[in-house]
Amino acid sequence: MPRFAANLSMLFTEQDFMERFAAAAQAGFTGVEYLFPYDYPAEEIKTRLDANGLTQVLFNLPAGDWAGGERGIAIFPERVAEFRAGVDQAIAYAKVLGNTQVNCLAGIAPRDADMAVLEATFVENLRYAAEKLQAAGIRLVMEMINTRDIPRFFLNTTAQALAIRERVGHANLALQYDIYHMQIMEGDLARTLENNLAVIDHVQLADNPGRHEPGTGEINYRFLFQHLDRIGYQGWVGCEYKPATTTEAGLGWLKSHNAI
Repeated sequence: MPRFAANLSMLFTEQDFMERFAAAAQAGFTGVEYLFPYDYPAEEIKTRLDANGLTQVLFNLPAGDWAGGERGIAIFPERVAEFRAGVDQAIAYAKVLGNTQVNCLAGIAPRDADMAVLEATFVENLRYAAEKLQAAGIRLVMEMINTRDIPRFFLNTTAQALAIRERVGHANLALQYDIYHMQIMEGDLARTLENNLAVIDHVQLADNPGRHEPGTGEINYRFLFQHLDRIGYQGWVGCEYKPATTTEAGLGWLKSHNAI
């Protein structure tokens, strides 16, 4: 059975961020992930991780003005310096937190943008980040996101991500495969996971529709968890869903799906 990490940006949000670490551990999770750590001192987060016996699994590179609607800056040629500074910031946090993997969010393409320019910028930024992170002992992943929830998000499908990875040409770049996003964009989940297992370093989950916990929608998570075992997936599965009611009320899926 895969190892499950609580996404603290989505779960236990009834509590202040720093209190969510204890709540995740009490619920049975052994790892945590979240969008960003940068609003808090790294040492304070590390204290919470250690106090609760948790592994820091993943966070994102700085992604611009999140509150203002930005969802990544890696595609914008005028923001390369900002992107590179963000790589340094992520490395500094990861070293303190013991985190060995970070995710890159591409960004939302402007309506009038030259897509070839955006892709070329994305490729160069990924190559730069992969090299810098490798030197620090940190793995880089990139995430495909559906264009229904985030219209015009640049990176949408597995095939597109594989093509970009080929262009980047760096071994320290892999895919983050979010089952919810890919169910919406392409389906064929089990076959895609199996065919691309060698380049998938992180998996996330939520059910569809609604982006709620497993068992609330159409995705057969009992089968997929068994499938991940069968194909030999060794990474974490991040629980990045919106609880249908409260986090605690929705945790029954862990037992019903034999996840704990």
